Amino acid sequence: MIEHLRHMAIFARVVDEGSFRAAAKAIGLAPSRVSETVSELERFLGATLLYRTTRKIALTNEGRMFYARVAEMLRSAENGLNELNALSLEPVGALRVSMPAYMSTSTLATALAEFVRRHPLVALSVSFTDARMDLLEDGFDVNFRAGWLDDSSMMSRKLGESARALVAGTGYAATRPRPSHPSEMEDWDWLRYKHRSDVTTLHGPGGVTAKVTGQSRMEVDSIDALNHLTLQNLGATVLPEHLAARGEADGMLVRLLPDWHLRPLGTFAVWPDTSRRESLTLLFVRFVAEWEAKQMTQQTSM
Repeated sequence: MIEHLRHMAIFARVVDEGSFRAAAKAIGLAPSRVSETVSELERFLGATLLYRTTRKIALTNEGRMFYARVAEMLRSAENGLNELNALSLEPVGALRVSMPAYMSTSTLATALAEFVRRHPLVALSVSFTDARMDLLEDGFDVNFRAGWLDDSSMMSRKLGESARALVAGTGYAATRPRPSHPSEMEDWDWLRYKHRSDVTTLHGPGGVTAKVTGQSRMEVDSIDALNHLTLQNLGATVLPEHLAARGEADGMLVRLLPDWHLRPLGTFAVWPDTSRRESLTLLFVRFVAEWEAKQMTQQTSM
């Protein structure tokens, strides 16, 4: 019986996700292995649990009855883990987390490292990607997002704001007159970030606002790539403050229009309102939020 508990959990995940492929992606197994596991469970039970077609799966009558029991078992197990985590001095469990790739060297990534260091019985699986990840569909427990939230169905906590800077490679900037107003940059070459608007809005002295589009030289879907290409003197762009500061310190980037500023991006932790590991998720988010607040206080006092 014990050896089939894992088979039962995988079967339930297939039903929840709606396909073998989606379940395999969520739990990190090959689709063939997930299908084989369910078949082994069916052979053990002597019953067919799922109708399989090339396009979808459906529960048989036996499968529907069995799934209800398995789902109840898994809920009890998760509740037990949550209760133990709430009572225990040392949290236990695993969380799947996603965060923007450009934050891989930020204080937020350092907070994740410190959380694991302090809690040796907790494992984090972290996906660094600039693509927007779906919490439920992609099987994550917590997503960190940069921007402003539009999904009210999830729980969220603001961690802070990320400043941005308008920059250009030192070599490219040397070929152009230094601008004093955003309109003077319309004929500049620009590098674009795919997940942001093509229009750059800047706020100047006295509350004046100006928008500039410029000539798009290249578009990429990675902030790290955007930073690298800007260092190659291909044009102007908007970068997160920590990357802009690094490039400026190295003499590779030049800040433009210093009297104008861009609206910062909010940084948020987002998680489902019915998290599988509620107490562990809340502990993790609280730790990261407090870490970020501490870092911000230290920066302000310097």
